Amino acid sequence: MVYAFSDWTQKLLIDGKRVDALSGRTFDTLDPATGNVIARIAEADAADVDVAVRSARAAFEGDWGRMRASERGLLMLKLAELIRQNEDELVNLESLDSGKPVSAIRRQDLPAVIDTLVYYAGMADKINGQVFPARQDALTYTVREPLGVVGAIIPWNFPLMIGMWKIAPALACGCTVVLKPAEITPLTALRIGELALEAGFPAGTLNVVPGFGKIAGQAIVDHPDIDKVTFTGSPVVGRQILRGAAGNLKRVTLELGGKSANIIFPDADLDAAVKAAGAGIFFNTGQVCSAGSRILAHESIYDEVVERLAARANSTRIGDPRETSTAMGPLVSEVQMKRVLDYIEIGKNEGATLVAGGSRHGDVGYYVQPTVFAGVEHEMRISQEEIFGPVATVIKFKDDEDALRIANGTVYSLAAGVWTGDIGRAHRFTRRLKAGTVWVNTYGPTDIRLPWGGARDSGFGREHGDMAVENFTEPKVVWINTGR
Repeated sequence: MVYAFSDWTQKLLIDGKRVDALSGRTFDTLDPATGNVIARIAEADAADVDVAVRSARAAFEGDWGRMRASERGLLMLKLAELIRQNEDELVNLESLDSGKPVSAIRRQDLPAVIDTLVYYAGMADKINGQVFPARQDALTYTVREPLGVVGAIIPWNFPLMIGMWKIAPALACGCTVVLKPAEITPLTALRIGELALEAGFPAGTLNVVPGFGKIAGQAIVDHPDIDKVTFTGSPVVGRQILRGAAGNLKRVTLELGGKSANIIFPDADLDAAVKAAGAGIFFNTGQVCSAGSRILAHESIYDEVVERLAARANSTRIGDPRETSTAMGPLVSEVQMKRVLDYIEIGKNEGATLVAGGSRHGDVGYYVQPTVFAGVEHEMRISQEEIFGPVATVIKFKDDEDALRIANGTVYSLAAGVWTGDIGRAHRFTRRLKAGTVWVNTYGPTDIRLPWGGARDSGFGREHGDMAVENFTEPKVVWINTGR
């Protein structure tokens, strides 16, 4: 699939129509594999966000809000089927815009999108309240009501998947959505919006407003008629959203960064552990909030882990993300590539030993070699700060307490991994690790049925499963006097 910049312009999607930005401004979206322009995108600002919010409010109080929950679920199932029918287009759009290998999108991202829609479609008519026997002369119960208009701000590392993590539960709960995709990866969000209209969603139920975070994103946070903001991205932006949302006390859910520890003990299956450790940091070119970027290896196996991991890095197939044999594509942008390369230089200057990679790959596109640092000290910046690239830091530990000290010794608490044959140790570590998810003898799988999130600089609140219903609804108490 080839798109020509000269004849491809993407407009905003507001109130069921593709429209130009009110300002007339546009920006370019680039192919990370080549640096070439793919398309011109209409640039939303506060005025466009306001129109989208008014449309979403009208849908919430009108056709969408009056629709039976089971009918909402059926529309969501129809959207899931349209996504299946348009799989090739969506896979190629996502790869073109983000640099993700098509094989990974087809294997993970797109199935997760469909699974998420189907799961929440089934939940739409099962959002229940409770009856409480408070008094003999009253019938007292609760119902859960949709919050209203949701502002969803999504990142560029998993545009399709994380976008649907927010869209599907919001719609199932009866909310309407104003979606702002990252400005560098807007294409699949706009296409999903079109497919939602084709499925029969009322105009205004799902609006898509590509634009820049400081303008369109801030307008979503500041808008007084948005009831909820759900955001996935950096801790810096998360704090800005919290400050902005405090102005009108809107609800906020934040899924932010990570610096996850992947801990390997001497009694682990070393083949499986190192294979998973490589995937845990090199998958999606390391642009994963839960990436296992800190690989903690016991001192008795440290050298072997470093050697094996370096071999995996050196054998990783880097190339065109549209080739099915490609294992690792480019970083998403030139800015991100420079950030990762700067961190590699920081690691060298801090005294860590570079044992694999460490350079840009080629001179076209935003590729960086899979990189492994050994001799990393816990206090180094490359051990403490989120790099968001294919850079593994391997840290030596002495015993269980030392491993826990290192693993818990960052500002993040999103995820962690433990590799051991000792079931007692596995249980002890799952209790004591500060992480929203702990994987034991595996690393990285997620499922929409299980809650997802962290604490501290990894954010707060949980997405997925029935916990997501709490993100997009609020309880109402009903008290009916029945007499004595």
